[in-house]
Formats: sequence, C-alpha cells, structure tokens
Amino acid sequence: MADYLAIDIGGTFIKYALLNDQMQLHGHRQIETKENINQAILKQVESIISHVADEVNISGVGISTAGIVDREKGEILYAGPTIKNYKGTAFKAYLSRKFHFPVHVENDVNAALMGELWLGAARNEKDVFCITLGTGIGGAYFHQEIMDGCHHQANSVGYMLYDPVTKTNYEARASTAALNMIIEKELGKGLSAKDVFDRARLGEGRCMSIIESWCKEVARGLAQIILLIDPESILIGGGISRQGEFLLTKIQTQVEQFLPDHFLKTEIKIAQLYNDAALYGAVYPFFKED
Repeated sequence: MADYLAIDIGGTFIKYALLNDQMQLHGHRQIETKENINQAILKQVESIISHVADEVNISGVGISTAGIVDREKGEILYAGPTIKNYKGTAFKAYLSRKFHFPVHVENDVNAALMGELWLGAARNEKDVFCITLGTGIGGAYFHQEIMDGCHHQANSVGYMLYDPVTKTNYEARASTAALNMIIEKELGKGLSAKDVFDRARLGEGRCMSIIESWCKEVARGLAQIILLIDPESILIGGGISRQGEFLLTKIQTQVEQFLPDHFLKTEIKIAQLYNDAALYGAVYPFFKED
C-alpha cells in the first residue's frame, strides 16, 4: 500500500509527513512559509508534492491549512492577516490536475479535531469542541459531523469577546502569542512560555501570576463556548497543550467563575496528538472513505 502525504500549512511553517498503512506518520519535515506573493504558498506545496512523489508512491494528498476552507472545492474562502493574498487559492483544482491523484483540503483546526477523533483524545466521542491555542485561536465543533455554519464561518472563536476599551479580542489576550508578549513585557526578553511554565511549577511567584492571569483569559472564552454549545467535551490543542495537566488544572479552576453555579458539566481535556493532530486529520478522509 502506498503512503498518503499530509501537509499542514501555517503562517510560519509548512509541515509535512507521510502516513503508512499502520497509521503511523513518518518522514516529518518542515519549511518556512513564504510571503504569499504570486501564489507562493501554492507553489511551495506543489514543490513538496513533486519532491516526495519522486521518492515515494503517493496514493493521495491531504492538506490542512489556516483560513476558512470550502472542503468540496478545496479552496480558501477567507484568511486573516497571518497569510496575505490567500483567499481564492484553489489547492484541489490545481493540484489534482497537476498530479492526477486525489487531494483533500481542510481548515487546520477542523483537521486537528478530526485527527483527535480518529486516533487521539476524542476517540469515540459524538460531541466535542476543539480549541487550538497558538499564534491565534481557532475552533472546531463536531456533532456527528464537522459543523461549518451556513457560510463556513462557524467556530471562529478567536474573534469573540472584543473589548472596545483595549481594542483586543479573545485571541489577542488568550493566544500563546499573547502569552509570549506578556512574558516579554513582565520578565524581559529571553524567556519562553515553556520556561515560565517550568518556573511556575516550581512555585516562582511572578511566573505563577502570569500563567494564572493568562489561563483566566483562556477560561473566559471556554465558558462562552459552554454557554452557547454545551459540548460533551472541550479539547485544548496547540503546542501549549504539551504543558498537560498543569495547564489543564489552571484553566479548569477558573472556568466556573464565568458560569452560573453548578453549571459546568462539559469535560475539558488536553489533546494527545499535539502538533501531529492536523497532519493526521488532513489524510483522515482517505480512510473514512474506505
């Protein structure tokens, strides 16, 4: 059986790997995402596929990408400022014609959720919301199927909770990019979020205060999701999820203050597949069809 090529396009890096018939990812690589001038990202993806296809027999390509995606057309409907000139990028039409094998395209948070439903922390669940904390904040909701909304714009949670005083929205306060900005402002340059979490675990007061304040902002948004959707579970993904139970506990202890008494029934969990979740989810449609 030939491998499937999974590609995950972000604003900073394009990651890719092959999935074999044992459901194992292998051959991980990444390249920096170019500034998207003259379809630069589409050309990068074309180059990746050409290079891998010269070495391996590929059965199909799954693409996970930032932005709002029309999965039937395999095309970008909308993208924020992270990737400029991205709207209208027709991955599926162009790449299928170029390489003559099937191509699936999916929003990156949807893909991450599908990966977790398939092989991760949400296996066998019927109703789960996934939130990814990274450069921005993305959301995805599965209720028997991925719920896109009428205009494919559902679950754009990073834009909610706008504060007209600070002129910031949820992701501007609760993303890991926001956490890094707080760390630099409070502690100076040179410390990563991981460093601050490590110090907080050891009980260092300033680091603990920064983490707890940031987790409060994360919890504020999770409460809104619970109030609107009432999912069985919420899955927290993104690189910061590697902080595991320590992160989870800090968030869980603060969610209830934004909800009515005895209201919290949704289970909040940490993703298991970390940065591989979207790669798994990108190629899941090939196995779903089997």
